[in-house]
Amino acid sequence: MTEAQKDNTKAPIRKLKPESYDISRSDETLSLAKDLANFIKENKLTTAVQGKEFVNVEGWQYAGSRLGIVPIVDHVINMSTDTEIKYQAKVTLFDMRSQHTVGAGFAICSNKEQGKKFYQEFAIASMAQTRAIGKAYRNILAWIIRAAGYEPTPAEEMEYGGNTPETKASVVVETAPMKAIPAEQPAPAVAEPLAPAAAYATAPQKEEIIRLLNHPVITRQEKTKMLLNINKLDQERANSAIANLKKTIEGREGDQAAA
Repeated sequence: MTEAQKDNTKAPIRKLKPESYDISRSDETLSLAKDLANFIKENKLTTAVQGKEFVNVEGWQYAGSRLGIVPIVDHVINMSTDTEIKYQAKVTLFDMRSQHTVGAGFAICSNKEQGKKFYQEFAIASMAQTRAIGKAYRNILAWIIRAAGYEPTPAEEMEYGGNTPETKASVVVETAPMKAIPAEQPAPAVAEPLAPAAAYATAPQKEEIIRLLNHPVITRQEKTKMLLNINKLDQERANSAIANLKKTIEGREGDQAAA
């Protein structure tokens, strides 16, 4: 045996990092807390409120994804009046391992809130959805966020209470004073436009898509791509996705059988 081969035999065996964690195992969830703390810090996914750090919804989504728990938007309801733009959203959490719903969250957003006077309607609807996602994850994962060293409340909930940092408010005053934004020309809001609520894919459609994505012949890349866009599907596109997945599964199973 050569010296190089002897050195290799002495090298410690490296333990592979799991692709996902099991919420029922305390050792794995503590490892998730450490992983989560690093991810949040590296990507700056917090908002400072009164000297405390609150995790943005992207951080909560990352924690959920490592546990195989994905959000499904059940509905976005228009509750607006002649004097107020207001939307309510409901999100459920779907466990891809157990194939069961494991949590839910409701949220509301209104242009009557502090700092949202000039928000367009699609931005109000989008924020209601974002808050509902954060709320749903908070109901089951708050203790993991706390273990990671952060406040167990989504940053978007703090924004709902008008508790935005003073430094952020001062920047708005300096760069975009109210007199520079006429009422008929609202300030642009950073959000994706939403289709009418009635057009969204139903919860059963999304659950069927997730069930099909868990088939062994579907690759991880295909699954990830579909899950990232599942809440943007309308009912027609969801039916098309289901049909395509079934066709793909049938074709690949046939190829495997022929081989």
